[in-house]
Amino acid sequence: MNLSDSRTAGQHVSAPASAPSVPSSAPEGAPSGVPADLPANPPSAGRMPLARLSAAEAVFNALRGDIERGVLEVGAKLSSEATLAQRYGVSRSVVREALRSCNALGLTTTKTGRGTFVVASHVAKDLVLGQYSALDLTEARPHIEVPAAGLAAERRTPEELEALREIVAAMVAEDDPESWVSLDSSFHAAIARASRNKVFENVVSDIRDALAHQSETLNMVADRQFASDHEHQRILAAIEAGNAEEARAAMREHLHAVGAALDSILSP
Repeated sequence: MNLSDSRTAGQHVSAPASAPSVPSSAPEGAPSGVPADLPANPPSAGRMPLARLSAAEAVFNALRGDIERGVLEVGAKLSSEATLAQRYGVSRSVVREALRSCNALGLTTTKTGRGTFVVASHVAKDLVLGQYSALDLTEARPHIEVPAAGLAAERRTPEELEALREIVAAMVAEDDPESWVSLDSSFHAAIARASRNKVFENVVSDIRDALAHQSETLNMVADRQFASDHEHQRILAAIEAGNAEEARAAMREHLHAVGAALDSILSP
C-alpha cells in the first residue's frame, strides 16, 4: 500500500474508514497507525502502512516517536532509505523528506556514505533557526511585522505593490521548496521596505536568513506551504486595498499560525 503525499497543507486529514487502526495492545503515545511493539529497524522488511497525514509527515512522525520513546536510542543508525521505504510502503523520496525533517529538528544527522544516526532523544526547546532561536523569532516578529504591514498598506507605492503581487503569484506557482522559501523571505522583506520605516526594514533584513530557515523547517515538518500561500494572499489583499487595520490583522493571524506550527513541532 503506497501512501499519497498530497493533502491540505498545514491541516491534518483524518484517515479514511478503510485505514488500518492501531492495535489495541499499543501503549498510549504510540504513533498513529504504527504498532508500538514493532521495532524501528525490523529484521524483516514487511510493510506497515501509516495512518494518512501526508506520506512524508507520517513517516517523520513514526521515526520521531521511535526516537523519543527510546526505541531508537542516541547513537543508533537508522535503516537505509530503501528499507524504510519498503517498510512504510512509500517511495524513497518520501523517506528522504522525512529524514530531512528529522535532521532539521536536530534529532538525527546524515553522514555521507555512512547513513543517518540519532543524535538527540528530543527536539531542543531552544531550537535554533539560523542565527536566532525559534522562541526569539516567535516573540519578536509580531512587534515588527504586524505594524510594518499596517504602514505598508498606507504607504506602499504602485511599484512596491506590483512587486508584492509578483512575489505572491510566484509563490503560489512554485513547486521547488528552496525557491519558495527564498520568495517567502522576499515577501516579508518587501513589506518591511514598503512600510517606509527604516527600523522595521533593517530588522527584517537582519533576521531574513533566520526566517528562511524557519520557513524551510515548517514546510518540511508541518507542511505549511499551502496554508502560508493563502495567508500571504490575504495580507497582500489588505495592502492592495490600503486597509491598514486588515493588513495588521492578516499579518497577526499569519504569525500566529506560524507560531502554532512551531509549538506543534517543539511540543508534539
